[in-house]
Amino acid sequence: SAKHSVTWTYGVNYGRIANNLPQPESVVTLLKAAKINHIRIYDADHGVLQALKGSGIEIIIGLPNEYLKEISIGEDRAMNWVQENVQAFLPDTRIRGIAVGNEILGGTTIELWEVLLPAAKNVYSALYRLGLQHTVEVSSPHSEAVFANSFPPSACIFRPDVAPFMKPLLEFFSQIGSPFYINAYPFLAYKNDPQHIDINYALFKDNRGIYDAKTKLHYDNMFEAQVDAAYAALDKAGFSKMQVIVSETGWASRGDPDEAGANVKNARTYNRNLRKLLAKKKGTPFRPKMVIKAYVFALFNENLKPGPTSERNFGLFKPDGSIAYDVGFTGLVPSAAPPSILVSFKEIAGQGWLRWSYLLVSTAWAVVLL
Repeated sequence: SAKHSVTWTYGVNYGRIANNLPQPESVVTLLKAAKINHIRIYDADHGVLQALKGSGIEIIIGLPNEYLKEISIGEDRAMNWVQENVQAFLPDTRIRGIAVGNEILGGTTIELWEVLLPAAKNVYSALYRLGLQHTVEVSSPHSEAVFANSFPPSACIFRPDVAPFMKPLLEFFSQIGSPFYINAYPFLAYKNDPQHIDINYALFKDNRGIYDAKTKLHYDNMFEAQVDAAYAALDKAGFSKMQVIVSETGWASRGDPDEAGANVKNARTYNRNLRKLLAKKKGTPFRPKMVIKAYVFALFNENLKPGPTSERNFGLFKPDGSIAYDVGFTGLVPSAAPPSILVSFKEIAGQGWLRWSYLLVSTAWAVVLL
């Protein structure tokens, strides 16, 4: 399996479907300041990969869904893609994984179900031929739509129509030592059924929790229950040793009137408590020795994403570098600062941290004097 830093538990998804985001070089400055050392992007943008050069930040890049058919046809096409988007940036840009497609199985584009496995095999074959198979992992993130049911966790199974495609994919990932990536959103579960789901259970707050009679395990938060549901499905499919990693999770800070729970208070609570949970570096009730790892969605709000209002409001940070709400990160600029003392990302990067430290002190004194 690919050689990753074993101790990490917290990563962030850096989505870029927006027209107001800072330049990648400035984003790297923000990531370093926040001590976020693991990120995932949804493509292989060369500007982003170049900006990450020498940063030490480990990154999973994406092979977008629209490329899967082409990549599945032949190894030569996969080889060209890997050489241009992976090999060309190693080792200075720490590319540690390739996510082949995103939420393919269980989705509505059925023709992509058939090409996912051959595309993943061709990408791995290219990495193998280049001697990169121990450096760069091959995986594919899934949505909860791959499951037929997930409550209680022990009852979870793969959907009957998904299973014939999922099992050979899992067999391949098991052979090459890849984990199972799942996008787990208590927010979406609560939004879809607020009448029957305790908001405190979804937000890691004090609650009665649920009891799984089959495993005799108690769950006091939905996030761990969702992870263990994935483990249960893997168990039944014959892959009890495969690790589950959460490729996306988060909570919307705004939503439409019919999107229950989408507000700043809940987003702050969910993300703060999730970060505390991951910092413990522990396992789940069903897999206590498998340390939970997760990528939070998302670094910024993405103002051009289609769909309901919540889709555009998952960001931890604002485009100016300030925090969207406090989950324990320090933004590059004070959130409540008036425009006159805001400093641009480029100015920070250009003038260095000594100048920035001075600015922080000056700003603090200015607030005191006011």
